[in-house]
Amino acid sequence: MDDIIDSAPQEHRSLSDLLLTLAEDSTGKISVTDIMHHFGRRAFGAVLFILAIPNLLPLPPGSSTVLGMPLLIIAPQLALGARKPWLPGPIGRRTIDRAALSRLCRRAAPWVSRAEHLTAPRFAFAFGRFGDLMIGIVCTLLAAVLILPIPLGNMLPAAAVVTLALSLTQRDGLLTMLGYGLSLASAGVLFITGHIVVGSFVGLGAMAGLW
Repeated sequence: MDDIIDSAPQEHRSLSDLLLTLAEDSTGKISVTDIMHHFGRRAFGAVLFILAIPNLLPLPPGSSTVLGMPLLIIAPQLALGARKPWLPGPIGRRTIDRAALSRLCRRAAPWVSRAEHLTAPRFAFAFGRFGDLMIGIVCTLLAAVLILPIPLGNMLPAAAVVTLALSLTQRDGLLTMLGYGLSLASAGVLFITGHIVVGSFVGLGAMAGLW
């Protein structure tokens, strides 16, 4: 782990800087626990961000389920008031290819840097015990949606988790409100999709009855 953490205090470094530091070594593998340690006090927001952002890209079938399961473990801990995220040993010891992680971090860092310049600590009421409870609950529900095998249905929930994760690292309540808005939009899309699917099955059933 020492090879990804330098002497600069983690708490004084931006998320984009920490992403670039994580991307410096692209050889071998790194455990999920070491990634969490790398982000220090930003671990909750940063880990939610790292796990959710790949879902904004077209992924092979089943990828969202793999990425969503750790979210389902970590997000409730935020709601319960944990000071830092924890993963069961078998999951925490799982390793990720550093080359793939490095590419992801390098692609994400410029976008995160732009967001950092547009955000600022504000609307503190969105955080604290109640605020973290709400963010944790919403991210848990979104993670439950992410693990569902819905074609292209993971992008909007993932965008909501990414936004809420950034709001945690930046302590920007305005960004939190945007994350809640995206969460409501995700719920609406899920409802419409479910209604269409159920309607299609009912229609097929009715047609089968005619035969």
